[in-house]
Amino acid sequence: MNIALLAHDRKKELMVQFCIAYCGILSNHNISATNTTGRLVAEATGLPVTLYLSCSQGGNQQIGARIAYNEIDLVLFFCDPNGTEPMKDVDDIARLCDQYNVPFATNVATAEVLVRGLQRGDMDWRDIVNPKK
Repeated sequence: MNIALLAHDRKKELMVQFCIAYCGILSNHNISATNTTGRLVAEATGLPVTLYLSCSQGGNQQIGARIAYNEIDLVLFFCDPNGTEPMKDVDDIARLCDQYNVPFATNVATAEVLVRGLQRGDMDWRDIVNPKK
């Protein structure tokens, strides 16, 4: 499965801690992320992470395009609803995930459910939608 990671500034450390906790599961999948989030996760976990541009330089749009081309199977976007960062980026990714039936989590509780489901095989239906080449 192809998993995209994004996080607002005040949630990046939470994303790192989440990825450390679930490194064993995540290591069986392809991880991509916006630049800063991806570098932090890769450094903390040793996981290989495909890096896109930072959010401010268009990384969210790059991941959005991958969703639209059916190249992303799961999105974890830890957002800060109380922060100063605009929520439009979350709305745009959420809209694409809804349009293309991609599981999407905006908080650690939902992310945990999705990652544990990934481990159990609950998302194997994505292999039909996005067959291995």
